[in-house]
Amino acid sequence: MKKQIYRVLVNTIAFFLAAVFLPIEATTPLHFFGAGIVLGLVNLLIRPVLIILTIPLNLITLGVFTLIVNTWMIMLTSGLMPGFYVPGFGVAFIASIFVSLVNWGFKKFSKN
Repeated sequence: MKKQIYRVLVNTIAFFLAAVFLPIEATTPLHFFGAGIVLGLVNLLIRPVLIILTIPLNLITLGVFTLIVNTWMIMLTSGLMPGFYVPGFGVAFIASIFVSLVNWGFKKFSKN
């Protein structure tokens, strides 16, 4: 449970920081928190199924296709969360890289 709470908070911070550099819009700062929760749920429920279904593409692209799956998750979050808007695939792609890097950094430094 604690791990999921940390993940939601890290996703919230990642979305907030990504919005500084990218044209990601949220009606209020609380919508970033809602988007963090929705992304956590989407990653928990839908992402594993997509990863399994895209194993052949991941093998062909040596895992790079996972970035596309992450982009879809952010676009789905934008669609499901009212008040949180990511304008297109390109912005979602860059945001997915940003969110992935923030999550990786958090995991890397929280183990110490």
